[in-house]
Amino acid sequence: MDKLPHTKKERIYQWVKRYVDPTSSVGGRLINEMRETRFKDGFECPHCSSEHVVRFGKVKGRQRYRCKSCRKTFTDTTNTVLYRTRKGDEWITFVDCMFKGYSLRKSAEIVEVTWVTLFYWRHKLLSALKQMDFDHFEGIVEVDETYFFYSQKGQRGITERKPRKRGGKSKHRGISHEQVCVLVARDRTKATVSKVSCMGRIVKPKVEKIIGSKLSSDNVLVTNAWRAYKTYAKEKGLENYRIKSDDGKYVIKGLYHIQNVNSFHSRMKKWLDRFKGVATKYLDNYLAGFLFIDSRSNESTKQHIKELLLTSFVFEMTETYDSLRQSKFQVS
Repeated sequence: MDKLPHTKKERIYQWVKRYVDPTSSVGGRLINEMRETRFKDGFECPHCSSEHVVRFGKVKGRQRYRCKSCRKTFTDTTNTVLYRTRKGDEWITFVDCMFKGYSLRKSAEIVEVTWVTLFYWRHKLLSALKQMDFDHFEGIVEVDETYFFYSQKGQRGITERKPRKRGGKSKHRGISHEQVCVLVARDRTKATVSKVSCMGRIVKPKVEKIIGSKLSSDNVLVTNAWRAYKTYAKEKGLENYRIKSDDGKYVIKGLYHIQNVNSFHSRMKKWLDRFKGVATKYLDNYLAGFLFIDSRSNESTKQHIKELLLTSFVFEMTETYDSLRQSKFQVS
């Protein structure tokens, strides 16, 4: 065993784990938990949302249902990340590899499917996690933005500019429209919003669109010195503390700072570095994935793996390989 390469050791470990604990497999007890989580309020047709559903035989050992309203059939996994997958147990192994930060090629050796397949598995999971949300912030809310260089990684036939190697350099100094702005807002209970907002500097309408519905008059905004935040807080009637790094003051009254958000930025960029560049059109997916994994302290435990699968299973996921591949970056 000691003489085997790491990927083969990992493959043996995953096989033994499934052998010792078969109830943890997707084909075992977990699929039942997924069904109970998804249909906790009663069976509902994923096509038309009708509750007039009856059993309609089985497909490859899996229960099939039929809707009396639209006459369409479906299974427990229809319109979920596991829909039409030919692999079951391998999903748990793949999520384990995701937590451990393995590359797609290394994960492919362990899971024993192609890395291209794992790329789409990854984005089906992340697209589902992107739908996670919460109602409102509590108390102090730290808001700050960070920037990523616009990337068309994987795209062929680029005509509007010369191709460049990973990273590259901007034609303009400072923040420009060649950079993608990611707005992060986080309260002291760690409720967090992390989304792509616009190209270039953040503007007031984008702040309102991303976090406006989650703020109330009871919140206190702590931001950097950028004027868009000051104007937004004034129009919203919110108390606002502005951290001006130029004067060397990073904490106001010993309580108001944006260190939690800045720490989040640092961890997020370090986590994204493992992917050797991320296409901007997929950036929101990766941000959602990091938000989930970071909230679980990056620990690849059985509970965290199951939680990720159960969480992604709740949300409707209609993305296909073609729709993911042909998607384009858009900021409304």
